[in-house]
Amino acid sequence: MARKILISIFRSFLIGCYVLPLSIQYLFQTQVKKENIYILAIESSCDDTSAAVMCNTTRLSNVVATQKIHEEYGGVVPELASRAHQQNIVPVVHQALDKANIDKKQLSAIAFTRGPGLMGSLLVGTSFAKSMALGLQIPLIEVNHMQAHILAHFIEEEGSESPSFPFLALTISGGHTQVVLVKDYLDMEVLGETLDDAVGEAFDKSAKILGLPYPGGPLVDKYARLGNPDAFQFPKPKVEGLNFSFSGLKTSVLYFIQRERKKDPDFVETHLNDICASIQKTIVNILMDKLKAAVKQTGITQVAIGGGVSANSGIRKALQEAEEDYGWKTYIPKFEYCTDNAAMIGIVGYLKYRMGDFSDQSITARARYVIG
Repeated sequence: MARKILISIFRSFLIGCYVLPLSIQYLFQTQVKKENIYILAIESSCDDTSAAVMCNTTRLSNVVATQKIHEEYGGVVPELASRAHQQNIVPVVHQALDKANIDKKQLSAIAFTRGPGLMGSLLVGTSFAKSMALGLQIPLIEVNHMQAHILAHFIEEEGSESPSFPFLALTISGGHTQVVLVKDYLDMEVLGETLDDAVGEAFDKSAKILGLPYPGGPLVDKYARLGNPDAFQFPKPKVEGLNFSFSGLKTSVLYFIQRERKKDPDFVETHLNDICASIQKTIVNILMDKLKAAVKQTGITQVAIGGGVSANSGIRKALQEAEEDYGWKTYIPKFEYCTDNAAMIGIVGYLKYRMGDFSDQSITARARYVIG
């Protein structure tokens, strides 16, 4: 049954599936000198199905299919996400190729998200990429999702500016919070990370406590813009080094709301803007304190951010102010490159292609995949 499903999904793309000769790696490496390199990139790590086409460092297309079904469940349901990826991946890839105005036979390689992420979701993208690369007899390139968030800063667009090496990167998402030392394109070292909840979880769980629908993080940001960030005080965790902890903040918010609702059942509704602003200020301060410590420790004043939570207005503002207050040079991604997208997978695919860093057909998805 699984074989029939796989054949059905890839039927329109396969142009002759047979085992590649042992010399194919050498053949691929000789193609690296091609003037224009076209990478089809596939992203399926969570609940967004995305495909993009890159010509060298330039994005030709970037199509994203967002799954709305998870909203009624208050979070991503892995099984539903995997099924939706199976439904979306073929039309999304077709759209990406059409918008890029190229034929699949012009592709130089297929890049895909290997991990980290939801295993069921990753398997859909991984299987599709492997089959398409095999059928077209072109290289297959695996990409670390979090590494891609960082290297999205190297997508070439009008008015864009990329950091020079070395620089510090703060990766902030629903599943990750990391301070990363970026020494080169593919040479990175994690200096600190969350010991429990990620920053995206802190926003979403706080929103749930307040009765806000999923995804709650963007709503906290929305209401925070209208509130007083000094209205309420929440404790910041004392964590040594460059590591983070957000579980205590979630508990603090929970107890605070329970206590205030006993006094006034309408407390949240009356003070929603101020509560959100105060929560957001606390989270931003936690992140900025660690970034300042990382700058002091390394002496590096170039700082970039990446990941879904980098769309948060409070965090973006704090980074912008750091340029004037601390003399940093900061790099903030365009909103379309904050959330999961295949263009960021494509830029890593291009860089790996230039280096001849290809994967073989035995490669598998990895739910946990550490940078480094």
